[in-house]
Amino acid sequence: MGYRVVVAGATGNVGREMINILAEREFPIDELAVVASSRSQGDQIEYGETGKMLTIKNIEHFDPTGWDMALFAIGSDATKVYAPKFAAAGCVVIDNSSLYRMDPDVPLIVPEVNPDAIDGYKAKNIIANPNCSTAQMVVALKPLHDKATIKRVVVATYQSVSGAGKAGMDELFEQSRNIFVGDPAEPKKFTKQIAFNVIPHIDSFLDDGSTKEEWKMVAETKKILDPKIKVTATCVRVPVFVGHSEALNIEFENEISAQEAQDILREAPGVMLIDKREDGGYVTPVECVGDYATFISRVREDSTVDNGLSLWCVSDNLRKGAALNAVQIAELLGRRHLKKGD
Repeated sequence: MGYRVVVAGATGNVGREMINILAEREFPIDELAVVASSRSQGDQIEYGETGKMLTIKNIEHFDPTGWDMALFAIGSDATKVYAPKFAAAGCVVIDNSSLYRMDPDVPLIVPEVNPDAIDGYKAKNIIANPNCSTAQMVVALKPLHDKATIKRVVVATYQSVSGAGKAGMDELFEQSRNIFVGDPAEPKKFTKQIAFNVIPHIDSFLDDGSTKEEWKMVAETKKILDPKIKVTATCVRVPVFVGHSEALNIEFENEISAQEAQDILREAPGVMLIDKREDGGYVTPVECVGDYATFISRVREDSTVDNGLSLWCVSDNLRKGAALNAVQIAELLGRRHLKKGD
C-alpha cells in the first residue's frame, strides 16, 4: 500500500525534479496529483521516464483532504496561502520555500544530518526543506562535527543560475549567445551580467552588509546541526547552469587530520569522496548534475589555525539542494510516522 502524494509547483525546475526523483526512487505511490497555478492548468507532464502523463490541476481549486503528503515548490508567497490549508486538511506539507525554515514549530530536515527532528512535524503538519547551499554543506559537516566538534566555518559559495529558477538559466543562455554574436547582454533577472562573470550577491541585502542567502546559511546550519557553530558565508552567483560548489574552511575544537577526515567522509551517508591529488582528481559542477551525492574533494589541513581543514563541496542544487532532499524527507516521514509504505 502506497501514499497519496501531491507535487505543488510541478511545472517549475524543482517541481519537475521532484516528480523525476519520486519515479527514480520508486517511492510507494497509490495516487500522484500534480498542481500549479491557473496558467498551467490542463498542461501535461511525464511521471519520470515511465511514459505516464499527468495533467496539471489548479492549486486554487484542489482539495487536499485525504492526501497523505504534499511536496511544495511554489515559493513563499503561495506557500503562505496554501500550506496552512493543506496542513489543516491532514496533508503533511514538505516545503521547499524559506517561509517556515526558522519557525520553531517546524522541523528543518536534512535526513542524513538530523532525522530525529522530524518527530516534531505534528505541531503544524509542516516540514521545511533547507536552502540549497545549506543542505549540501551540512551533509559534509555532520560526520566531521561528530568526530572533532566544529567551532567555526568560513564558506564561499559558487552557486549556479538554476538556483534562480528558469529565468536565471534563460538569462545565462541568452546573454552568452548575445555576446558571441555581438548583441547587448543586458541583465534582467540578475543585477549585473552573469555570462562570463560572477556576481557576489544572492537575495536581498541586510543591514549588516550580508545578504539574505548568507544569513540563511548561518541560521539554518545552527538549527540543523548545532547552535554553537559559528558560520560566515559569502554567496556568489556564477555562470554555471546546474550545480552549486562551496569552498569550506573549518575550524575544530579537537584535532583531526586530513587523512582522518577523508576516512570519515568516505563512509558518510550522502557523501561521495573523490579526492586524488592530481590533475582532474576532484569533482566539478558539470560532473555532479543528475547525481544524488554531495561530492567532496580537495581535503587538506589548514596550517593557519589549530585543528583546521579546508575542502571543496559540490552538489546538484536541483537534487540534493531541493527536490531530492524533499523526497528523502517524504521517505523518512513514511518510515517513522505514516507507515503505509512498509
